[in-house]
Amino acid sequence: MIEKMELLDVEKLIEEFESMTKDAGNVQRETLKKILEENGCAEYLQNLGLNGRTDPESFKACVPLVTHNDLQPYIQRIVDGSSSPILTGKPITTISLSSGTTQGKPKFVPFNDELMETTLQIYRTSYAFRTREFPIENGKALQLIYSSKQSKTKGGLIAGTATTNVFRNSQFKNTMKAMQSQCCSPDEVIFGPDFHQSLYCHLLCGMIFREEIQFISSTFSHSIVHAFRTFEQVWEELCADIREGVLTSRITFPSVRSAMAKLLKPNPELADLIHKKCLGLNNWYGMIPELFPNVKYIYGIMTGSMEPYLKKLRHYARDLPLISADYGSSEGWIGANVNPNVPPELATYVVLPDIGYFEFIPLKENVEEAKPVGLTEVKVGEEYEVIITSFAGLYRYRLGDVVKVTGFHNLSPELKFICRRNLMLTINIDKNTEKDLQLAVEAASKLNTEEKLEVLDFSSHVDLSTNPGHYVIFWEISGEVREEVLEECCNCLDRSFVDAGYVSSRKINAIGPLELRVVQRGTFQKILNHYVGLGAALSQFKTPRCVGSTNNEVLQILCNNVVKSYFSTAF
Repeated sequence: MIEKMELLDVEKLIEEFESMTKDAGNVQRETLKKILEENGCAEYLQNLGLNGRTDPESFKACVPLVTHNDLQPYIQRIVDGSSSPILTGKPITTISLSSGTTQGKPKFVPFNDELMETTLQIYRTSYAFRTREFPIENGKALQLIYSSKQSKTKGGLIAGTATTNVFRNSQFKNTMKAMQSQCCSPDEVIFGPDFHQSLYCHLLCGMIFREEIQFISSTFSHSIVHAFRTFEQVWEELCADIREGVLTSRITFPSVRSAMAKLLKPNPELADLIHKKCLGLNNWYGMIPELFPNVKYIYGIMTGSMEPYLKKLRHYARDLPLISADYGSSEGWIGANVNPNVPPELATYVVLPDIGYFEFIPLKENVEEAKPVGLTEVKVGEEYEVIITSFAGLYRYRLGDVVKVTGFHNLSPELKFICRRNLMLTINIDKNTEKDLQLAVEAASKLNTEEKLEVLDFSSHVDLSTNPGHYVIFWEISGEVREEVLEECCNCLDRSFVDAGYVSSRKINAIGPLELRVVQRGTFQKILNHYVGLGAALSQFKTPRCVGSTNNEVLQILCNNVVKSYFSTAF
């Protein structure tokens, strides 16, 4: 490991990005050619009859559009340890567990060195544009990042969440150093086995190095808000640790304790200063700039399902810039935020034309008949579904994301994330679809069959009026059910959402207990009447399976007819 680390040349990075986006069409052709040449011997491509051709026309003619379901059998063989080239030329040794779920199980997605390199390329690109606007000195970053455990699959592959696979890669640390973005917390804290203990230590490290902290970041803005809500609870304990130079007994893991002991020395002056600043705050408004005087900005994914947390984040940040991080998924990266001055609500992402081959299905036409268009053929103002071909074995893969083209940066489009096509329930990193809701309701309603009763209809709602937010499931049942059975149904519903993001968020109470609300008989008929009254055709009526707060009338019908309510005690 080279101790002396070259800092990134920001101007050179921006120059490379500009020249690449000016030639986006050719770069896309070359990128596809490279992907197909590297992986041409893979069984999946061999079976499609490309016969060595690498041009976009042949590629689109031979290779079908696919979803994760279509690739599942191939990925399963890789997970089970088959070493033959199935989806990629070189063997896949690592698997990412996506937070999105398919059929009630976390999705397995291939992860390789090429995907790691595109991850770092996205990081470097957005860093260059950020640093040009908000120069940082050689300090530290309060990175509220957590790495879950990596496990081994049946076939001996390493499996972990996409972020874990990135954080545990040796190149990640080197790149962070080159970007003057070294985490102020030791590795033992990031990779600590307990989220609560790691969070406490992140906050303590932030206080110890408060003068050096240049920016605060996390993967999702929700984690930043969660961290500072926790700070409100533990600040006096943090001050006591700093005053005495002794770590609280709440930190029980020896590796974490010994790492923190190296940093923690008695410092009564610092403890007094933090104590005074906390007491001087009004309802914690402007807490971040007060505690971290040299912070230049706050950084994390703030779009999509993260937008509800911006209000609280601004409360803590006062007038510090909030910058939304880049656009990608477990399957691969798409674009970088190169306009860091724009508020998160308006954030757009410029597609990097060399990190994958991209196509877009126009959504104004019937999606089944719409022909995908290339990266440089999209039209401003239109909405599209993203299709990705990656260096990690996904070919013409439907990501399920809906984006809007807001403009072009040279010849590469700027995308605004709109929504997941099939996503319904989400509070922070949890992602649950209609199918997941259906599977949960099926599992829980089996408990009613002994009572000879059935769930007549159901819907759901994400309630963000509570802190933290929680899922609400509405049930209409065919008769009276005993209290203890409904309590167990509620717990069963909560346990049945097996999405990794949901389970981990529930365990740390970043999502509150699920609530089951039983509505009186005839409630869903009232919803049908409401829609028919608006002119909907009875033959085409579908019960809304997830009712957003914008659908106020339907939400009112459901809430006004609740007869019983239960909260889960499953976690």
